[in-house]
Parts: sequence; C-alpha cells; structure tokens
Amino acid sequence: MKVIGAGVGRTGTYSLKLALNELGLGPCHHMEEVLLNMPVQVPLWSAAVDGNPDWAAIYDGYQSAVDWPTGAFFRELSAAYPEAKFVLSTRSPESWTESYSSTIHTLLGSKDQAPEEMRDWLYMAERVISKSGFPPEKSKQELHDAFIAHEQAVKAAIPADRLLVFQAKEGWAPLCAFLGQPVPDTPFPRTNDRAEFWDKVSGKG
Repeated sequence: MKVIGAGVGRTGTYSLKLALNELGLGPCHHMEEVLLNMPVQVPLWSAAVDGNPDWAAIYDGYQSAVDWPTGAFFRELSAAYPEAKFVLSTRSPESWTESYSSTIHTLLGSKDQAPEEMRDWLYMAERVISKSGFPPEKSKQELHDAFIAHEQAVKAAIPADRLLVFQAKEGWAPLCAFLGQPVPDTPFPRTNDRAEFWDKVSGKG
C-alpha cells in the first residue's frame, strides 16, 4: 500500500480515488469496491471491526485506498504500512454535515428496509462508520463536531511528513507534490455528487 486515505465519506473520496488511479497509484480501494464484491469484502471488514483485520486479504491487488471503510482504521493502517503516505481528504464541517446527512446517514437509517442482499453490507458499514465517531443516533450538530474530532485525531496520529490535508478543489498540484508525481495535463476528477451517490448505491452508477 502506497497511499492511504484517512478522510471519511463525502469528502471528495471518489474524486481522490480516480486521481490516484490516474497517477498510476491504483487500483484504489473505495467503498464502491466493497459494494461490488460483497461476498469477499464484507466478512473481511466485519472481522476488522471486531479487531481481527487481514489487511493483506482486504487490499489484495490494490496500491491505495480511500473512503470508508479504510478511513476508520487510520491508526491501525499507519502501523501496518509504515512507508505509506496518508491523505486526509476534507471539506468544511458545515458542508460535510449537510452532504453526509442527505446521503450516507439517510441510507443507514433505512437499512432495515433494504433488500436482503444489501443488509450485511449496510450493517458492516454502520459499524465502521460508528467506529469513526459517527453512530446513527447523532444529531446534525453532533455529526459536525465528530467530523472535526476525526480530523484532529488523524493529525495527532499520523506524522506530519506522512500526511497531506487535501481538498479536491485544490486540484492536482498539492497532491502530486506530496506524492512525488508529475502533474497530469487533464482536469482533476470531480465526481460523486449526491445524485451520483444514490445511483452507485442502487447499482445504476
């Protein structure tokens, strides 16, 4: 593993995934990978939440990882991959809270009504997200405060020379400088707005 994302979902993680792939640092693991390979990935991540991770199996074939579930395990992954660089994808706490509340929070709140084949994934996702400090019962203000707390915890745990705090709107320059990669002559990926989120979850994306 060369690059590990410590940012939570709805912080531009899908754009970061596409960017890392374009820089030759992929394949990049993302929650979408779990959704596309639930029979293998869900049990592995459930075991990780239980304290029995098999990182080699989880990340088999990947050079990088972003988004949940990865973002919940930044401390464990920093120890497991001491040479890896970390990217904390971020945005304003206010805009994150609105985006998260209308997507992931809403999805998990309806997990009991989800199709049977989706439920194990959703229950695992809820446990991972709760581990990050975002259990389902939190209010918007509590989510806002937990987002700030998560970022503070990442900055405290990961040495500064291994960590880039990054917003997708900054584009290629800071990411490429941090990773020692040339800047592509293509636009930085911008994707996965709220409508795209629901398409991916429903299998349309």
